[in-house]
Amino acid sequence: MSVSDAQNSMDLARKNRRVAVAAASVFAFMVGAAYAAVPLYDLFCRVTGFGGTTQVAEAESDYVIDRIVTIRFDGNVNKSLPWKFKPEQRSVTFKMGETAQLAYLATNVSENTTVGTSTFNVSPPTAGIYFNKLDCFCFTEQALEPGETVEMPVVFFVDPEMDKDPELKHVKEITLSYTFFPVDEPEQPVAARVEAPATETKL
Repeated sequence: MSVSDAQNSMDLARKNRRVAVAAASVFAFMVGAAYAAVPLYDLFCRVTGFGGTTQVAEAESDYVIDRIVTIRFDGNVNKSLPWKFKPEQRSVTFKMGETAQLAYLATNVSENTTVGTSTFNVSPPTAGIYFNKLDCFCFTEQALEPGETVEMPVVFFVDPEMDKDPELKHVKEITLSYTFFPVDEPEQPVAARVEAPATETKL
C-alpha cells in the first residue's frame, strides 16, 4: 500500500468515527428528549390548561362575581381496576369565584387490596385554565381494602377571570371528569382515607 493510500484510509477511518459519534449523540439526545417530553408536556398542560387540564390553587379566589356556572361531575374506572366510582351528586351551581366542595364515592368490589390513581380533565377543554382545585384526591394514589368504600373530596372554584375570556363568554356548564386506573407498584405512602364526610357544597 502506498503512502497516499494509507493516508486516504486513515482519513476515511476518522470520518467514519466522526459520523458514528454524531449518530450516537443524536440518539442520546432523542432518548433524553423522549424522557423529558412527558414532564414538560404535563407542565405545559398545567400552566395553560391545554386539553382540559385543571389548575392547582393554594388559596381561594380573591373575589366573586354574579355570573353563574354549573359544574357537572363524571366518574369512570378502567376495566382493569375492580372499583365502582361515582360522584355523590351530579352537579352543583354557584357563582364564579365561590368555593365548592363535594365528594366522589369509590368502592373496591374485589377480594384484594387494590390501589388506583386518577386522570382528570374538564370540558370544554379551554375552561381548564380557569378551573382551580384547592384539594383533590387526584393528587395522590388511593388504596382500598376488599369491599371498602371511601369518600374522596374535591374542593374547587372557577376563576372569575373566565368571564373576560371571549371564547367562554357564553359557557354556562363545565364538566369535571375523572378516570381511575390501577397502580401495579404503589408509591409510599398512599393517600390517607377520609374518615369524616366532606360532601357539603360550601357556598
